[in-house]
Amino acid sequence: MAQENFNDLAVFTMVAHERSFTRAAAKIGVSQSALSQTIRALEERIGIQLLRRTTRSVTPTEAGTHLYRTLAPRFTEIEAKLADLIAMKDKPVGSLRITAGEHSALSILQPALNSFLPHYPDINVEIIVDYGLTDIVAQGYDAGIRIGEQVAKDMIAIKIGADMRMAIVASPAYFQKHPKPQSPHDLMAHNCINIRLPTYGGIFPWDLEKDNQKINIRVEGQLTFNNLDLRLHSALDGLGIAYLPEDTVLSHIQNGRLIRVLEDWCPLFSGYHLYYPSRKHSPALSLLIDHLRYRG
Repeated sequence: MAQENFNDLAVFTMVAHERSFTRAAAKIGVSQSALSQTIRALEERIGIQLLRRTTRSVTPTEAGTHLYRTLAPRFTEIEAKLADLIAMKDKPVGSLRITAGEHSALSILQPALNSFLPHYPDINVEIIVDYGLTDIVAQGYDAGIRIGEQVAKDMIAIKIGADMRMAIVASPAYFQKHPKPQSPHDLMAHNCINIRLPTYGGIFPWDLEKDNQKINIRVEGQLTFNNLDLRLHSALDGLGIAYLPEDTVLSHIQNGRLIRVLEDWCPLFSGYHLYYPSRKHSPALSLLIDHLRYRG
């Protein structure tokens, strides 16, 4: 049956339920004559009488009773589903898929979820740690987290973290065997712990800047990782010089387990942003956006 006739079936179901054109017309919000015309057109189209009409009552025929018993529970189910969808507009419920780098997932997203999820038990969050510049639309993500400069121009982005800086560090044991670098170029003579990230097409260059002089240096060394924790522990073990987010090494610098060098070559840069493709999104994402928004 053509979809455009479903309204006729809904009208019939209401009349059969009420056993009255007058009451059905009042509930639907149309005139009694319009309702009667709709039913007449339905009967003519299918070639079967569905309702018996008298001056006092309206009752379904045998065919009408069979059709009513088939349609009524289905329309009730449809109405219930529509009510659920309408309620979801204002109710925080649903699943969110977010892609993020390892550092942002650990330093921003995980702490935020610890204080967010207990208040919204019907929201589920899936986090995919990925260093690539993921196409969140093509990959079916609701949002992504990246450094501000990495966010595509056609995305909506909100800042969720303070500006950041990197730190160049090694253990005291390493510097007992090797002189501390005094300039970025001195790093070329050291055993440096490299980073391989798909975002940069391979080995990640160390971006250094001082007095408006920018240097992108590709260091060499025995170790290369795509993992933050392994780079940190290798530096703590004295295996080389590492280039790490400042917040991950400050406590080790303060307790003397790591020594920082070339600090004046590590300027601030844009912090993490949450980005997504449309201003129209689920209530669940709206709540998380507001929770993550940087207010510093």
